[in-house]
Amino acid sequence: MPLTVDKGLANTVAADTRLSFIDGAKGVLEYVGYDIDSLARNTTFEEVTWLLWEGSLPTNAQLQSFERELRADYAVDPRVLDLLRTIPRTAAPMDALRTLVSALAHFDSEADDASPAANRRKSVRLVAKTPTLIAAFDRFRKGKPIVEPDATLTIAQNFLWMLTGQRPTDAMSRALDVCLVLHADHGLNASTFAARVTIATQSDLYSAATTAIGTLKGPLHGGANQEVMEMLLEIGSLDKTEPYILGKLARKERIMGFGHRVYKAYDPRATYLKTFAKQVASDTGNLPLYEMSRRIEEIVLAQPNIREKGIFPNVDFYSATTYYSLGLDLDLFTCMFAASRMSGWTGHCIEQLAANKLIRPHADYTGPHGLEFVPRNQRGGTASTSPSVSGTMSVTA
Repeated sequence: MPLTVDKGLANTVAADTRLSFIDGAKGVLEYVGYDIDSLARNTTFEEVTWLLWEGSLPTNAQLQSFERELRADYAVDPRVLDLLRTIPRTAAPMDALRTLVSALAHFDSEADDASPAANRRKSVRLVAKTPTLIAAFDRFRKGKPIVEPDATLTIAQNFLWMLTGQRPTDAMSRALDVCLVLHADHGLNASTFAARVTIATQSDLYSAATTAIGTLKGPLHGGANQEVMEMLLEIGSLDKTEPYILGKLARKERIMGFGHRVYKAYDPRATYLKTFAKQVASDTGNLPLYEMSRRIEEIVLAQPNIREKGIFPNVDFYSATTYYSLGLDLDLFTCMFAASRMSGWTGHCIEQLAANKLIRPHADYTGPHGLEFVPRNQRGGTASTSPSVSGTMSVTA
């Protein structure tokens, strides 16, 4: 079969999936056939996790049973917390999370059990424990006592409880829950692809999750909402917004939170979040930040050719003010992305294993050929320049 070069694999279909569907031109995102806006408005993160794993929305009985299953696994082994306390307090939270998720495998007797039932149980543990690890590290780095998880609370409620040591309001819990729903899955993005590559080697689920976290850490994938918030704080006030944004546009600088690799229409995840972000900002005394965000959107979309280029606010633009209003430090934003996407990562890993094939693309070799070997004691300051054989070679292993 002839090989084609597709750098970035943007035009390559590398897997079949039933988890999520994206039509970037029309601004469509569906989880297992349900549009993301209706899920964000009407479901919980626990329901969406069940949907991604099981392929259907749960009945009341199924949801109650699943919630009990998740809540029973909020707590982490005390030895993982001992390890957490050895991490420098100055460490980036995503670095800490990568280490701690990997460490979970050492204290799970099923870590290397690749059976579907064991992988399902490990998926529950990863989704349940990831928010616990994030909150625990944040408390530790601030010199505060780690708060024990509360198995009577939802994932969103429990995270905010562990983070602050205070019971969150219903509005705060719902806001976080909406964000978790919106970030749960998104096609074969970089971190999901990385997780599938790892699990396709028949490695373990913890290794796949760790791979995904490491990939998400990259600024070209995760972290955009943190950069949006940094921009808002740099602007400082509504009256400074227009000159700041117009200045960036004049210099052809990127406006954080606008544009998406996939969407050429309004990001469907941002539609409901924009409304919800306003409510949360108002409830927490952060309405000026939301008003700045809305003004930025107005300015950017009023520019000639912006809409024609398919540049619109993405989910990160309004999730930034939501997370900030909930009291999260900026460097925790990407961690929350990971906590949500853990449901999608594990779902994709299970899906990959159901019809597994090692993921092994080719590379187009562009180096020299036919170089003459020179013994070490005869090598000068320049490398051999023996003529190379013309053409390229596709490398496999």
